[in-house]
Amino acid sequence: MEFFKNETRIDFMGIRRYTGIFTIVLGLAAFGILITKGLNFGLDFTGGTQIEARFSKATSPSEVRSQLEKEGFHGVRVQQFGSTQDILIRLGNEGKQEANTEQKASARIKNALLKHDQDMEIRRTEFVGSEVGAQLVEQGGVAVLISILATMMYIAFRFEYRLAVSAAVGLSHDALIILGVFSLFGFEFDLATLASVLAVLGYSLNDTIVVFDRVRENFRKVRKNTPTEIMNLSINQTLSRTLMTSWMTLLVVLALLFFGGENLFGFSMAFFVGILMGTFSSIYVSGALALWMGLSRADLLPKPKSEIEGP
Repeated sequence: MEFFKNETRIDFMGIRRYTGIFTIVLGLAAFGILITKGLNFGLDFTGGTQIEARFSKATSPSEVRSQLEKEGFHGVRVQQFGSTQDILIRLGNEGKQEANTEQKASARIKNALLKHDQDMEIRRTEFVGSEVGAQLVEQGGVAVLISILATMMYIAFRFEYRLAVSAAVGLSHDALIILGVFSLFGFEFDLATLASVLAVLGYSLNDTIVVFDRVRENFRKVRKNTPTEIMNLSINQTLSRTLMTSWMTLLVVLALLFFGGENLFGFSMAFFVGILMGTFSSIYVSGALALWMGLSRADLLPKPKSEIEGP
C-alpha cells in the first residue's frame, strides 16, 4: 500500500539547520518547564488512598466531590469509573487533613458517601505508601534510561555507532517533549502515562529503524549520490509507510483521547504527543544528526574480504 502514487522528492535535509534550531529550542524549553514546574504525579507515585464506590443510582463526580469537600476533604480526585453508578475516588497523602492513617481517611470518606447515598457500597480500597511511590518514580526513570541504552546497543550492533547515537538522541527528545507538555499543562502523570512513554519510544524507534535500513540499502545500490542525497531518498521512499502508520495510529489514539474518559486521558495524550514528535524526530533529529556526525557510505558498506581476513 502506498500513500502517494508517485515517489516524492521532498528535500527534507535541505532545511535541517532550521529544524535543528527548532529542535534545540523546543528541547530546552521543555527541559526548563520540567525543571521549574515539575510533574503532577498521580497517586501511583505520590502515595495515598484509592476507593471504588458503587451507588444505588446514577451519580455525578461533582456531587460526590461536593459531599467530600463538606467533610473537609479538599483536592480529592473524583471520576466516573465504568457505569454512571461507579465512582473512583483518589485521595493523595497531602489531602488526608485530620486523618493520621489511610484507614481513618477511608472510614471518613465512607461515612461521607453514606450521607449522600445510604445504599452506597465500597467495592475496593487500595493504599499506596509514599515510599512505594518514590520507588516507582525511580524505577520508571531507570526503565526509560535502560530502554534508550538498549536501543543504542542494538542499533550500534546492527548498523553503525553514529546511527545509534542519533537514534538515542531522537528517542530522548521525544520523551522530553512529552514530559514538558505534561508539566506545562499540569496533566496527571501516572503509571499508565509512563507505560505510554515507553510505548512511544518503541513506536519512534520502529520508524527510525525503517529509515536507517533503507539508508543502508541505498548506500549499497546508489553509488554516485552523496550521503545527504541518500538520506533524502531513503526518507522519501519510506514516507508513505511512515504517514500511513502515523495516521492510522493517530485515529485510534484520538478515539481514546476523546471517548476513553479520564482514566485513559494521560495514556492517550502522551501517545498523541509522542506520535507527532516521533514522526518528526525520525526525520529531522535522527537522520539529520547522523549526517552532522559525518555518516558516510564507507560506514555502512560491508568491509572487503581481504580487510576482514587481514594480511
